[in-house]
Amino acid sequence: MTSASTAQSANAGGSAAGRTNAGPAAEPSPAGGGGGVPAVVRRRLGTVDARLDGYSWLATGVVVAIAAILRFVGLSSPPGKIFDETYYAKDAYGLISRGVEWNYKDNGPSYVVHPPLGKWLIGLGEWAFGYQDAETNISVPGHLVTTAPEFGWRFAAAVAGTLSVLMLVRIGRRMFGSTALGCAAGLLLALDGYHLVLSRAALLDIFLLLFVLAAFGALVLDRDARRRRWARALDAGLDPSVPGRAGRPPSTWRDWPWWRLAAGVLLGCAGAVKWSALYFVPAFALLVILWEVGVRRSAGVRRPWRDALLDEVPWLLLAGVLMLGTYLATWSGWLLSDDGYYRLASRYPNTPGLSDTPFVGALINLWEYHKAAYGFHAQLDDPHKYQSWPWQWLLLGRPVAFYWSGDGNCGAAQCASEVLLLGTPLLWWSFLPALAATAWLGLARRDWRAGAILLTVAAGMLPWFWFALDGRTMFSFYLAPAVPFLVLAVVYVLGAIVSPAPVGGPVGAPPPTEQDVSDRRLVGGIIAGAYVLLVALCFAYFYPIFVGRLLTYAEWSARMWLDGRWI
Repeated sequence: MTSASTAQSANAGGSAAGRTNAGPAAEPSPAGGGGGVPAVVRRRLGTVDARLDGYSWLATGVVVAIAAILRFVGLSSPPGKIFDETYYAKDAYGLISRGVEWNYKDNGPSYVVHPPLGKWLIGLGEWAFGYQDAETNISVPGHLVTTAPEFGWRFAAAVAGTLSVLMLVRIGRRMFGSTALGCAAGLLLALDGYHLVLSRAALLDIFLLLFVLAAFGALVLDRDARRRRWARALDAGLDPSVPGRAGRPPSTWRDWPWWRLAAGVLLGCAGAVKWSALYFVPAFALLVILWEVGVRRSAGVRRPWRDALLDEVPWLLLAGVLMLGTYLATWSGWLLSDDGYYRLASRYPNTPGLSDTPFVGALINLWEYHKAAYGFHAQLDDPHKYQSWPWQWLLLGRPVAFYWSGDGNCGAAQCASEVLLLGTPLLWWSFLPALAATAWLGLARRDWRAGAILLTVAAGMLPWFWFALDGRTMFSFYLAPAVPFLVLAVVYVLGAIVSPAPVGGPVGAPPPTEQDVSDRRLVGGIIAGAYVLLVALCFAYFYPIFVGRLLTYAEWSARMWLDGRWI
C-alpha cells in the first residue's frame, strides 16, 4: 500500500467542482490534441486509467477467492432452515414451481410482504441443487446436481456475497486509483462477520446489498465516462462558454449515459428485493446532478447548474422509467398466472378495490396487493427478542441469532453452536470514527469521494431513525446495503494515513524531501497493514459463531463480549 499510485490517489482532492489530483494511474487527457486546454482543466477532468491491468485483476482474484472459500465451504451447515429461511426458502420453491409464492401445506397462494426477485434468486439455487421440506414432504432433486438441500437454498446468497466483494474491490480501485486500497476494501468486506452470515443464509438482504452496490458502481463508471466525454470535446476545440448546444459536447447514441441507465435497471432490481432500496434513489440522483455540475464547472461552463439540470434530468427520468419497468418485470410470474394472492378479484369477493378487467385489472390488483403489504410494514411494532434501534447498529448493540443449539459432542459437559449476525467487532467499531474522519477530510480536501460515501451511508441509515420514532420493529440486518460504503469510509481514512496531504511548514521553509515523503508513506503503510491484520485476527476469533461451529460452552461464552446484549 505504499506505491506511488496509492499515495497520490489517496491524496487526491476533489469536489462537486471536479477537483482531483490524478496520480500515475490517472488519465489526464483522453485525446492527444487540444494543446490550448489548460493543464489544470485536464487534471480536474482526469479519471482512472481503465485499461486492462493484469496485476490488479490477479490481486482482485486472490481477494475474491478468499471470500468465496469463506462463503461456500460448509455452506450446508447448520442443518435445516435457520431464522427467516423458513419463509424465504419455501417462497422461493413456490416461485420456481408455480411462478408465485405458494403455501403447499394449505395448498393456496401465500401472502407475502416483500417483492419476488430475491426469492427468485434463492429459487434458482433450489432448482439447480434440489429442495426438501419435511413439513410438506417435498423432496425434489437438483436439475444440475443433487446436494444437501441447505446448499440449494443458500447457494444464491453465497454467490451474491462473493460478487459484492468483487464489485467493492473494483469500485474501490476506481474511486481511489489504487489496487492496494481497492483490495483492502474487498478484503475487509470478505472478513466481516455480518456480511459473511448474510452470505450463508437464504435471506433477502444480501441481494439488496448486491444490487445497491452495483448501481453505485454503475454511477461511478457513468461519472468517469461523462468526464472523458467533456475532455475529448475540449481537446477537439469546444468552447464551453458559448450558450446553447454549441457549448456542449456533441451527442450521439454512443455518448448516451448507458451506465446511468444501467443503474436505473439495477435500482429496479434492488427495489424488487426490498422496498427499502427506494431510499437510495434520491441520494443517487443527487450524486449524478452534483457530478454533472462539477464537470461543467471544471470545463468552464458559465451556468453549470442550469445546464446540468436541463441536460441530465431527462436522462434521470428515463432511468426512473427503466427502474419501474424492471420492478414490474420481476412480478411477471404473478401477472401471467391466476394463482397469486389477490390476483383475481373473483377469489377475494370480500376485498374491495380488486378488479378482473383484462390487463388493467391485473395492475389494479397488484396495486392493492402493494397497499396491503405497505400496511403490514407500517404497523409492524410487535416486540421481538432480537429487535434493535438504528443507533445500536454500528455499536453492535443487539445482533440477531440466526441459529442456536446446545447439542453435540464437544468434549465438555456443555456445548454450544450458534450463527450470530455480528459484524467483526474491530471493523465495526471503526465505522463511527471513520465516518467522522471521512467528513473532516472530505470538507478539507473538497473530495467528491468522501461526499459520495457519506451520502450513500446516510441513505442506508437515516430513514430508519425516522421509523424508530414510530416504534417500528427493526433489526440490524436492515443496515446491510450501507455496509460496503461503511467499509469504503474506513479505506478512505486508511488511504489518508498511507499518504497524508502535504503539511505546510513555516513561511519560506523548504518543501518535504522525497525521503521525508517516502518515510511517511512507509509508516502509514505499516499502520494500515497492521489494522487490516488485526481485523483478520478478530474475524478468525469470532469465525466459529459466524458459521455455527461446535464449541464448548466456555469457548462460546468467551466470545460474548457484551454479555446479555449478544445473547
